[in-house]
Amino acid sequence: MHSEFLMGNAAIALGALAAGLDLVSGYPGTPSTETLENVAKYKTKGTYVEWSVNEKSAMEVAAGAAYAGARTMVTMKQVGLNVASDPLMSLEYIGVKGGMVVLVADDPGPISSQTEQDTRHFSYFSKLPCFDPTSVQEAYDMIQEAFEYSEKYGTPVFFRPTTRICHAYASIDVKDPDEYKVNKPEGFVKDSKRWVIFPRLSFANHKKIVARNEDLSDVFSDYKRNEILFSGDGKKGIAAGGISYALAREALKGREDVRVLKVATPHPFPEKLAVAFLQGLTEVLCLEELDPVIERELIFVAGKYGLPVKIRGKLTHDTACAGENSLDLVRKYVENFAGSAESSDEEAAASNAEQTKGPGLEADLPSAQQTKGPGSKADLPSAQQTKGPGSEAELPSAPDTPVRPPVLCAGCPHRASFYAVKVAMKGKKTIFCGDIGCYTLGNAMPLDMCDTCLCMGAGINIAQGVFRIEPDTKAFAFVGDSTFFASAITGIINAVYNQAEMTVVILDNSTTAMTGHQPHPGTGKTMMGDVVSKVSIEAVLRGIGLSFVETVDPLDHKAAVDVVRRAAAEPGVKAIIYKSPCVAITKPQGLMAVDQEKCIGCKRCIREIGCPGIIIDDGKVKIDDSLCTGCGLCAQLCPTGAIGGVAR
Repeated sequence: MHSEFLMGNAAIALGALAAGLDLVSGYPGTPSTETLENVAKYKTKGTYVEWSVNEKSAMEVAAGAAYAGARTMVTMKQVGLNVASDPLMSLEYIGVKGGMVVLVADDPGPISSQTEQDTRHFSYFSKLPCFDPTSVQEAYDMIQEAFEYSEKYGTPVFFRPTTRICHAYASIDVKDPDEYKVNKPEGFVKDSKRWVIFPRLSFANHKKIVARNEDLSDVFSDYKRNEILFSGDGKKGIAAGGISYALAREALKGREDVRVLKVATPHPFPEKLAVAFLQGLTEVLCLEELDPVIERELIFVAGKYGLPVKIRGKLTHDTACAGENSLDLVRKYVENFAGSAESSDEEAAASNAEQTKGPGLEADLPSAQQTKGPGSKADLPSAQQTKGPGSEAELPSAPDTPVRPPVLCAGCPHRASFYAVKVAMKGKKTIFCGDIGCYTLGNAMPLDMCDTCLCMGAGINIAQGVFRIEPDTKAFAFVGDSTFFASAITGIINAVYNQAEMTVVILDNSTTAMTGHQPHPGTGKTMMGDVVSKVSIEAVLRGIGLSFVETVDPLDHKAAVDVVRRAAAEPGVKAIIYKSPCVAITKPQGLMAVDQEKCIGCKRCIREIGCPGIIIDDGKVKIDDSLCTGCGLCAQLCPTGAIGGVAR
């Protein structure tokens, strides 16, 4: 250990490096900017640093690397979190393998921002743990602990310094480089049940997240940076977090008659510690920037446990509802609060009860007997009386419904695209990052071609993140034509700018298929019915710097496989556009049929592409003519030429 005089952001950067940081990505924004710049300045061998094209891209790159077991950090300011919220909200349901810290620097004042947005709300909204440092030294120490908690619980965590932490200077104790943790990422392990977001997975993980956060509330009650100070006989208390805690300690110098609660983890809130703090108090003043987060939590705790204590702060207009706190301001708040006459426990309880009674509250409600009226539950006839002919009681039990997992349509060109890439890359170390839409179904067997799926456009940046940790991996990202325009272009620019190596596969079926065939810029038609110039995907790709851009019909299997092999052999960012219209907006091209004399029953057509139009009937492979569109992919795979086209 040694001492250094550091800016808060530099201390955070050194703390992250000491924790074994493998990758940091971010987008500049005051007051967060210098964190990433200091990581670049002091980085150790093997640490990758990038300015991403925006916060969404940065979040996804960091997530991809964390999937591979790397310790990652993404940096931004509070308004940048709005841009990153799309992947963030889904990432919580997926989780991470390596520790991932989302550093969001809030700007009370605001000094250089559009808003005074409070990231602690986003923490609650996204169900992510939040760490809120109170000093430069604590920021250095706490970010190392944040990585530990993230990795232990398999979740990203917020780290929320504010301007006066980020830009303050202090002499602090830091580790020598030879004391830094060395993280050894395991690498990405394919498991579509973990990394591909589907409704069933989200439903199951939502329940796990709620249980985890309940556990973390207890864990954080014992976390050393959440603490109670000066627990004497005084009846007044102050609860504070962030820089406001440091200011409160300064304002209370020489006094120990006021109990103090330090909140370093505003979410999940350390409830048990808060109960211990509130017991015996009559009044508590909350000091925090920006919104009444701690204040609302303490009001909830007091109500839940029936504690007769008045919680003061922004909601009671005892402190300002906007702007940053200064020492003079906090000193004024403390003097106004702690200098007032103490009331007895009975008076405080009576006052609190009186103030909480209001119209619509339980104390003012008439009794249950009085509220019964026509149409209320008490007036309804009994269940026995309501039974009549055809009622539920007389119906037979419903049979179990068959399990019908979603699949790509018969003849869907996406199946041919996925299969071509699978054949071309067989035996090579690859990752196939999917996206939201019909092509998410590429994860189903037997294709098994969707290793990750997070949110629209995310696969392109997740592939980059995995590549940074495992550069020997051939990274592929699949995206549809509509999603390309919606959110993928920035990810491709990010890959070009930061010199990634990957292949982008655009599955262009000329529509927005999953949601009902809406138009998009590549279709040449607006929702008003106007015919407009089509935006060329190929021209856009060439315009942002790609030299390898080829358009191929995926239903031409040989050509589709060949283009993948050539693209994979090229350095940098490459793009393949598999262009073939959605079968739902085109007429069937014909019908395929199986010549039973030539068929040897190898079932390759079934085992490899999984088309629902190919069936087994009486032990023989046949084509279901009610589903077949005549795409001809199966005919190109048959080793004996047993499948051919016939007239409908």
